[in-house]
Amino acid sequence: MRGGGGGMMDDDDRATHAQIPTSFGPELRACLRCRLVKTYDQFRQNGCENCPFLEMDKEHDNVVNCTTPNFTGIISLMDPSRSWAARWLRIERMDMTSCCTVALTKITHLHQSAGRFIPGCYTLAVSEELPEEYQGICQENNVQYVPPKRV
Repeated sequence: MRGGGGGMMDDDDRATHAQIPTSFGPELRACLRCRLVKTYDQFRQNGCENCPFLEMDKEHDNVVNCTTPNFTGIISLMDPSRSWAARWLRIERMDMTSCCTVALTKITHLHQSAGRFIPGCYTLAVSEELPEEYQGICQENNVQYVPPKRV
């Protein structure tokens, strides 16, 4: 197990839950694709458990470009498949082909085993778009990315 209470792996070497943020100050960032919330250092050290193809753990610029410190609210999901809050946010069941509206953003999720987000802390909304270069990476990995709605 890694620092921050997260990163446990299952038999297939996939994370069973995301790291819990080690701090709730200005260093928090949210993934622009899946909205997972962790500190900058946690993204830099371990990447995004829902979006490993963005390779945030391998390249500093990917953390800066694929996350934002500007987000609204945080919710902790222990069992996204059974949570009423996850159903309300429409993040309990997402697979490679589905597209769900979530607060101010639309997202999809690629998690090879269950097609679901893993337990962790998520933001309710982001308003920034994932840069085009990274949208292309999502497309190359058969993960549909839909930018947040403009309000």
